[in-house]
Amino acid sequence: MSQDKVAVDSIKHALKALRKRHLLEEGAHAPAIVALSKPIISQGSEWKDKAENLEVELQQCYKAQARLSEQLVVEVAECRASKALVQEKEALINDLQHNLTKARDECLQLKVIVEEKTKALELVMSENLELKAQLQQMTVKVKNVEAENKMLIDRWMLQKMQEAEHLNEALSPSCEAYASSDKAKKVYAFAPSRSLIEESYIIVIRCILNGECFSTLRLILANAFYQDIRDQLKASGIAQLARQQVDGVVRRSEEGAQYFGESTVPATCNHKICAHEGGCAAILFEYNSGNLISGGHDRTVKMWDTNTGSLIRTLRGCVGSVLDLTVTHDNKSVIAASSSNNLCVWDVNSGRIRHTLTGHIDKVCAVDVSKISGRHVASAAYDRTIKVWDLQKGYCTETIICHSNCNALCFSTDGQTICSGHVDGNLRLWDIQTGKLLSEVAAHSLAITSISLSRNGSIVLTSGRDNMHNLFDMQSLEVCGTLRANGNRVASNWSRSCISADDSYVAAGSADGSVHIWSILKAEIVSTLKEHTAPVLSCSWSGLGKPLASSDKSGIVCTWT
Repeated sequence: MSQDKVAVDSIKHALKALRKRHLLEEGAHAPAIVALSKPIISQGSEWKDKAENLEVELQQCYKAQARLSEQLVVEVAECRASKALVQEKEALINDLQHNLTKARDECLQLKVIVEEKTKALELVMSENLELKAQLQQMTVKVKNVEAENKMLIDRWMLQKMQEAEHLNEALSPSCEAYASSDKAKKVYAFAPSRSLIEESYIIVIRCILNGECFSTLRLILANAFYQDIRDQLKASGIAQLARQQVDGVVRRSEEGAQYFGESTVPATCNHKICAHEGGCAAILFEYNSGNLISGGHDRTVKMWDTNTGSLIRTLRGCVGSVLDLTVTHDNKSVIAASSSNNLCVWDVNSGRIRHTLTGHIDKVCAVDVSKISGRHVASAAYDRTIKVWDLQKGYCTETIICHSNCNALCFSTDGQTICSGHVDGNLRLWDIQTGKLLSEVAAHSLAITSISLSRNGSIVLTSGRDNMHNLFDMQSLEVCGTLRANGNRVASNWSRSCISADDSYVAAGSADGSVHIWSILKAEIVSTLKEHTAPVLSCSWSGLGKPLASSDKSGIVCTWT
């Protein structure tokens, strides 16, 4: 046998011996084990119940933990969102602080500038007060000197006239004899183009050369001086009369003379005409005529006889509402601004459309024709452009781009400048040759709705949505007067006001259907006309002085005298 086999057998034998020993020991210890296991078995049921209870509690804890985990996830997400919002707010606060710092710096700079300007203004005001005081002193002195001078002249003239009368009475017979003599005829034989004083001096020289007496010389000079003074007084009276009536002298254009008519304050509605369906936004009178032209929402232009209130002619062909009208100075062509983005030009005699001027890309709300020539027309649209058109050629010659949409425009009397009123409330003057902005003034706080030029071209009237009507000097664009009324409210962006033919009155319609008349000289209302039941959109005064016409949103046209 090998050693391995012997070892295996030895191990097996040892294992059997150990097993026997174990069994013996187990049999010896069995009673003790049974005695010990009895209390343990009795307590096992209690421990099992406790284990089950603990397991239920553990499950509840797991559920609570799951709920808390979900809440934690939500709160973490909200925390992240809040953190991002806080970061945005911090960035915004930083930007605002930066802007605030910048604004503070600008404010300090402006404050310094304002202080400098204030000091300069105070200096200018003090200088102005000094100059005003000096001017008042000089004015008083000048008035005193003028009064004294006038008194001296009157006394001197009276004295000379008395001397001349005395000389005439004393030397009347000798003068008649001298005037009939051949010598006097030779003395008075000189050119008649000189004044009486010059002629008298020549007569005196000739008389001296001929050896005439001193009394005759005095008589000649006194009579000549007296006659010259009378001629001067007569001429000064004529000049004063001409100055008083200078507004009645009107420029004569190449198409014909414009006649001047004194305007009266209208009080009575002569005719109430149902002119257009849907409203009448534009009316104007023909030049030197009582015929009225109206344009309305029904896409027609009509001509009326204001004496009878009858319709003369209807012009058709416009494809949009008529927002503004103008007529050439020979009354041969009527031009309408349309909401269809174009202008229609009619031949009045034939009633046919002569041109359709296209080029605007939005509604055309204003049009006017040159006061020098009927060839050039200006139009304004809501595409922020003003266009100048050549009627003979039928196309646009100049386009002006504006900063704001233009609601109204008109030509100056020389035809070289366009006055435009805009939505931003500014009045602007443009050169039609170059298209450049000449000057600009903030005329109203809200949109300008109307522009009218006085007959002599020195004053421009603007009306605005701020319910004010301002008069501006055409040269300096300074305000000459402001007209307003408690009940006067401008009805639309294209409500048109007007100036009377003699530049004495202003007429403007209101949203309550009334028409207000102001005196320009007194700057106060002189009449309120009530006949319309709808907002009044347009007013126009005849160049003959009367009548006044007004149109409203329901298409009614009223004529007033």
